[in-house]
Amino acid sequence: MNNASPPDFVRDNTTLTTTPLLPEIKLHLATEVTPLWEATEETLAATNLPPPYWAFAWPGGQAVARLLLDRPELVAGKSVLDFAAGTGLVGIAAMKAGAGRVQSCDIDRFSLAAIALNAEANGVEVKPVSADLVGRPLPGIDVVLAGDVCYEKPMAERVTAWLREVAATGTLVLLGDPGRAYAPAGGIEKVATYTVPTSLELEDREARETAIWRLLPNE
Repeated sequence: MNNASPPDFVRDNTTLTTTPLLPEIKLHLATEVTPLWEATEETLAATNLPPPYWAFAWPGGQAVARLLLDRPELVAGKSVLDFAAGTGLVGIAAMKAGAGRVQSCDIDRFSLAAIALNAEANGVEVKPVSADLVGRPLPGIDVVLAGDVCYEKPMAERVTAWLREVAATGTLVLLGDPGRAYAPAGGIEKVATYTVPTSLELEDREARETAIWRLLPNE
């Protein structure tokens, strides 16, 4: 298994399925958390890979994806960046909502494989991007979408500061957050709220009230 290519690893350790909030979108997801985590740890020990965040539809991303399908005018015809994309769910939803083009960015090569497989399963074209974009300008991007990126303090602070700079250029920045500890407390404007069913293996409750915030530039 350690020698499996990322696409093969994703196929072998997930099931193509849907979530209750998003029956329109098929994703390769882990049906049991512990076995996949243990399987990934064998590879992790050898190659220093991050945990398999790409195998779960986190509530922040689900809420952003649902919003796009409910309000396609937010992305229709626009150039979209799905940041810290994980499964690629948000980017796929953007394409289904009529986005002109979507780039789904993640630094995990298993995530990039999952994005490609999930886009193919949904019949949409999404460009997986392997790069740490934080701190870089995003010329030509109309909308940045980020789901569930505020679970660790250093990352949340770094990403939020960067996204505020992006918002200052006129780009729409939407952040999906289910009440993580390090989500911004100010400089945000609520766009919508969804109740997202969750797994007790991953969360501390069976559903999370998840808000989508428009991130505002620094004043």
